[in-house]
Amino acid sequence: MHEHLFTLTTEVELNYPGGWDEEECVADAVRQLRRLKERGVDSLVDLTVLDLRCCISRIQRIAEQVDVNIVVATGLYTTNELPLQFTFQDPATSYEGCEVLVEMFTADIEHGIADTGVRAGRLKCATDELGLTPGVERVLRAVARTHRATGVPISTHTHTHARTRRGLEQQRVFLEQGVDLARVVIGHCGDTDELPYLRELMEAGSTIGMERFGINVILGFEQRVATVAALCAEGYAGQLLLSHDTCAFFRWLEPARLQAVSPNWHFLHIVDDVLPALRARGVTQAQIDQMLVENPRRIFESASLPA
Repeated sequence: MHEHLFTLTTEVELNYPGGWDEEECVADAVRQLRRLKERGVDSLVDLTVLDLRCCISRIQRIAEQVDVNIVVATGLYTTNELPLQFTFQDPATSYEGCEVLVEMFTADIEHGIADTGVRAGRLKCATDELGLTPGVERVLRAVARTHRATGVPISTHTHTHARTRRGLEQQRVFLEQGVDLARVVIGHCGDTDELPYLRELMEAGSTIGMERFGINVILGFEQRVATVAALCAEGYAGQLLLSHDTCAFFRWLEPARLQAVSPNWHFLHIVDDVLPALRARGVTQAQIDQMLVENPRRIFESASLPA
């Protein structure tokens, strides 16, 4: 429910092409998704949005070659300020939501991204270490207003440390905009084992993304698994999602270095390693199905997407 196919900087790629073979990378992404399908995974949500997004036509090429449903998203990934184009189009002091962003996100949902006809099925925004800067707050409010207008669920990126309590900030903004927090997934909660913070997010109504399995430099494998198992034992399986937040192709780090730092950060890590570890800690198959099948189904079935 929180993955990526390509993570790169489109503006850099357009102006300084080279350094990677697109055809080879597309073929490799197809191979990875086919292996995922063989292991029983039918759908993948790509939360790569504006300021991270590669061209949608590249994802279309991959989708045509695999029997995996790929759901794409709209939104804006910024952890500080808006791109200048959007800053100057609306008053910088307006926290009601950047009108041009609301229009763009709505068009992506109702008509399709970049005139491809591929409509977004999720909304994405981010809050990181800098917190609720004016630019970040405008994006959150624009996402909330688009959600209210379209019914598309919201997924977020949050800072990796619970002490910042960024997820609670996000919830506050969404509540102020009239969003039902049951329609919001607070992301990257798998990066902390601080259970009181995670419980607080869920008690407010949100589902939380226990993501980034495989990035053990942030939080170790045993801690990640133990946290999910503890929350399941407390009855929270109905509000948990499991993901990697990984990529078929990650442009920002050389493959050899990425492999050295995070060798298990790939699409099969949950199936191969995480699920057996959860079962060994007493998590039932019913709870696993809840996190991997029933919770995602509930989130999408609650969306009132246009026909």
